[in-house]
Amino acid sequence: MPERVETTSPDGVDYGWVMQTTFVLTILIGAPLVAGLSTTVTLPTWGDRVEFAIRVGALVWLLTSITVFVYARRNQR
Repeated sequence: MPERVETTSPDGVDYGWVMQTTFVLTILIGAPLVAGLSTTVTLPTWGDRVEFAIRVGALVWLLTSITVFVYARRNQR
């Protein structure tokens, strides 16, 4: 029987796991954070709201991705 296609044997950091975990954590952390921070800022138009969400979301994504990568690197087998 041939080897299953889904199996991997990553050397070092599993970047697939890092990307998936970053995606999920960014949504779980970022959505409430953007909603909470948007209450402290005046955002009169939809353009302002979108720009605010992108700016805060990008910062959340960057910090989350760095944190997840460092975690994965320290705990690699």
